[in-house]
Amino acid sequence: MKKSLLFLCLSWMSLLLYAQGGKVTVSGLVWDADLNEAMGQATVQLLSAKDSSFVNGGVTQMNGRFQLPAVKAGKYLLKVSFIGYQSQFKNLQLAANRPKHDVGRISLSADAIMMQEAVVVGHVAPVQMSEDTVVFNSAAYKVAEGSALEELVKKLPGAEVDDEGKITINGKSISKILIDGKEFFGDDQDMAMKNIPVEMVEKLKTYERQSDLARITGIDDGEEETVLDLSVKKEMKHGMFSNVDAAGGTKSRYSLKGMVNRFDDVQKLTVMGGLNNVDDRGISGRGRGNRGLRTRKDFGVNYTNETEKLEIEGNARFGYNKNDNQSKTSSETFLDASSSFENARSLSLSTSNNFNTDFKFEWKPDTLTNIIIRPRFSYGKDDSNSNNTSATFNDDPYRDGITDPLEQMAESALSDILVNSNRRWSTSNGNSTDANLNLQVNRRLSNDGRNITLRGSAGYTDGDSESVSLSRIEYFLNPQDPEAINRYSVTPTKNWNYSAEALYSEPIFKGGWLQFRYRYQYRYSKSDRATYDIGGIPFDSFELPVDFDNPDNLTRDDEQSQFAEYRNFIHTAAISLRVTREKLRLNVGLNFVPQKSEMSYKYQGLDTAVVRHVQNFSPNIRFRYRFSKQTQLRLDYRGSTSQPSMTDLLDVVDDSDPLNITRGNPGLKPSYNNRISSEFRTFNPDKQRHMMARLDYTNTLNSISSRMSYDAETGVRTTRPENINGDWNASAMFMLSTALKNQKFTINTFTRGSYSNQPSYLFQNDESMKNVTNNLSLMEALRFNYRSDWYDFSLNGTIRYSDVKNKLQESNNMNTYDFSYGGEATVRFPWNMELSTNISNSSRRGYSSASMNTDELIWNAQLSQSFLKGNAATITFQVFDILRNQSNVSRNITAFMRRDSETNAINSYCMLHFIYRLNLFGGKQAGRDEGGFGGFGPGGHRPPGGGGGFGRPRRF
Repeated sequence: MKKSLLFLCLSWMSLLLYAQGGKVTVSGLVWDADLNEAMGQATVQLLSAKDSSFVNGGVTQMNGRFQLPAVKAGKYLLKVSFIGYQSQFKNLQLAANRPKHDVGRISLSADAIMMQEAVVVGHVAPVQMSEDTVVFNSAAYKVAEGSALEELVKKLPGAEVDDEGKITINGKSISKILIDGKEFFGDDQDMAMKNIPVEMVEKLKTYERQSDLARITGIDDGEEETVLDLSVKKEMKHGMFSNVDAAGGTKSRYSLKGMVNRFDDVQKLTVMGGLNNVDDRGISGRGRGNRGLRTRKDFGVNYTNETEKLEIEGNARFGYNKNDNQSKTSSETFLDASSSFENARSLSLSTSNNFNTDFKFEWKPDTLTNIIIRPRFSYGKDDSNSNNTSATFNDDPYRDGITDPLEQMAESALSDILVNSNRRWSTSNGNSTDANLNLQVNRRLSNDGRNITLRGSAGYTDGDSESVSLSRIEYFLNPQDPEAINRYSVTPTKNWNYSAEALYSEPIFKGGWLQFRYRYQYRYSKSDRATYDIGGIPFDSFELPVDFDNPDNLTRDDEQSQFAEYRNFIHTAAISLRVTREKLRLNVGLNFVPQKSEMSYKYQGLDTAVVRHVQNFSPNIRFRYRFSKQTQLRLDYRGSTSQPSMTDLLDVVDDSDPLNITRGNPGLKPSYNNRISSEFRTFNPDKQRHMMARLDYTNTLNSISSRMSYDAETGVRTTRPENINGDWNASAMFMLSTALKNQKFTINTFTRGSYSNQPSYLFQNDESMKNVTNNLSLMEALRFNYRSDWYDFSLNGTIRYSDVKNKLQESNNMNTYDFSYGGEATVRFPWNMELSTNISNSSRRGYSSASMNTDELIWNAQLSQSFLKGNAATITFQVFDILRNQSNVSRNITAFMRRDSETNAINSYCMLHFIYRLNLFGGKQAGRDEGGFGGFGPGGHRPPGGGGGFGRPRRF
């Protein structure tokens, strides 16, 4: 008993001595709360809890992590700071029996002075930058009252939104829109662009987001994507807010949309929907209203939930689209000195219904394990009808008073050059079901970066489609009986795939990792098109007999029926070296991709089975050097091999379209693509100056082009894929955004230039010859802004120059200029009224067709009146294209053809909107502090311009 007591006493004394002399290391992660990213070079200090004296300290690494030298157990105060950010303090109790103390994530927020009531945004920095992230402050870009996100994005320096809604910022295409770092309706950018009100957004950040694999493991898989990340205003992150916008207009235009948001620290729920037939055109000028008459209906739910161990992101959305499109095109194919000309007119009506849902579950069962599951499901149904008329000419048909070649084909002025005409009516419908599942499991094996990752995926697609086409082809220079083609086709398709992958990362020196990767993929696809001859149906009736698709009435066309079945077995072996230093990041890797492809194919009397073995190599280098948090240089190189399709390798003729015949080429070689890019960014916070420069170069060896032969008597084109060399292009971009001395004035300039060398085959002197088209394109956009408490004013101008030169056809050389200039103004009146207007003149010069050399003076205006408590309601009257000058004509030029097109649209109309906002934020005090529903300043006086936007004082 005495020995036991003595042993316990000695043990207790040993623990006491260990506790007094034991050392503890403190580690953690510092996070930028505003940019939602790791924070390098932040200062971390360990202070004495008694007198706050300095004990030790250090700075965070590029990944935001830190580990301080070991200290004795006891009480301490941890201080984390960075210039321009609010410092954070954390009390620590370090115990000797816990030699490693991880404090977890410590978030720093910008040390901004919270101005009460009206905030003058003339002093708000328009652009900021931190490492790879460019930040745009929403308050610095004024848009009309009630505008959606799209109107704000159009005003960002270096940003472009095309007619299809594709967003490009500083030359990079945006693939997803996020809200506070979380995906918002997946790949459907229109849900955000058309529905999110600008009043909700505080900042817009654009950066390259890594894939799940690269983010967790650090392995560069080349699948990064450029995203636009929206930061919600802080006062809207706790509570519920909603927005409803109902509008009606002239020419039967209408729009209704709304959204409800419920946000807190853990969950974010958004429900939104709408319907309209205006294609959501904004007041800023040329919108998306030149793509036909479109009607759309959307409804969606987006949900995120984030806890310490589990993150859930997901959405479900339904969409309906109807497009009534009427288009006219005039094209010239460069064949020889006379070329070939074609005019076409198309009337089409299409509808689509689709349902999509995708989720992401990220689970962290412990500090060493990360599991990500991504299920996706979609269903779509499409219907379309079209009526097309086209004609081919051996010379320019616009001569001797001809204004509409298709309507005037019978006139004698065209009799000697009219080659053929084709009238075609078609209808089709189809549906498709798609399901996918991706799984990733990562296990960290040590604190120095050793980890292993297992990934798997599976996908399935099932689709069916049917179509009917009736066509009549007439030949004029080589008279023969008109060719009538009536066909009915049914095409079921099935696709499925799966993959399995293993990755391992091994630290080989401090800041250096060697990474290994192996992946196996299997892909299967099957398409079985059954085509039937349904001759005897009157062409001009546009009505099909009720029982036309009865099997007893059908004659199968074995020549046009097509069966294709593919099996692909793909192996990927990769090795890469990743080096991370305080200012440097380097990734060097090589992918080796052997694959086996099997194809069973039946078409045009050919019944064959083909097996192909290929090996692809893909080297890549990524280099980053950070001079400071605001200045960095990036250099990238990536090489990739592209194999021709297996059907292109078959010596089979496809004459399903008698005027455009294609045939395969068994001698095709793989193409190899080299891409080099560099980018330099710098930001001066004192002068509010952001500068970016970018250079890109791409060349393709054994590029695949089309060698064409042309029958001048029938107008029949026969094309065959051929390898060609000399395909390369280079581009440069420069962007500068800077504030002037008092920061109420800002200047933005965006310069872009490109030069391409496009080889192609040109049919000349009865043979195909190699032609080269050089295209020099230059663009400069300049914008000047002035902002004050009461009004905003801007001037802008853009000029685009294109110089096109053909080696073999100098007659088709072109020097064209497209330029526009104008201004925008917004005036805020004391009685909560706002007037916005913009005017721009767009001009084209140098085009060979006089109809393309036009001037369009476009003027739009909007008047808004806010009322009710806290300006919760707004009535807006909009007028588009007041002078009725906007046209819908465009031109596209390639190495072998020129195409002019015109579509139907309603450009000039008026709309009256009623907008209502309902906001319930976190508690009564928050309502008083942020303006609540009242939004009044001290003494009960409303600040200039009124409360505005979502129940808080509006930022001017």
